[in-house]
Amino acid sequence: MATQQRESNTFGTGTSSVESTKDKAKDAASKAGSYVKDAASDAANKAGSYVKDAASTVAHKAEDAASYVAHKAEDATTSVGQNIKSLAGTIRANAPHEGMLGTAGSAVASTLESCGRELEEHGLGGVADDITSMVRRNPVPAVLIGIGLGFLLARTFAK
Repeated sequence: MATQQRESNTFGTGTSSVESTKDKAKDAASKAGSYVKDAASDAANKAGSYVKDAASTVAHKAEDAASYVAHKAEDATTSVGQNIKSLAGTIRANAPHEGMLGTAGSAVASTLESCGRELEEHGLGGVADDITSMVRRNPVPAVLIGIGLGFLLARTFAK
């Protein structure tokens, strides 16, 4: 009986030792999981911060590029306006001064000069505003012109 009691105590001690080891392993795994979770959370936060910074940088660069393009478009518009006015002066100088051709040349030159002045002074924004107001005043002709242009473009690109 004493032998059985000793074996029982040995097994009991062995069982508690196994339980203790299991508890230690659970604690270690829990700590490791917590550490991995914290590391992953920190990495995700840093990645999110880098992505936000990169997106902000890209947005600023796009804004700068758009501003540059807009500035260059306005410069080009001013240059086109000056060239149109120059063409108007050339037409006025070389067209006949009398008769029907003289009247037509003078009218074309005046129209070109006013268009060139408009482009120089107001740029593309002014032209867009003028077109918008014209479409609002005359919607039916504007729609018909749009249909006609669409038809012509379709026929041109269908070939």
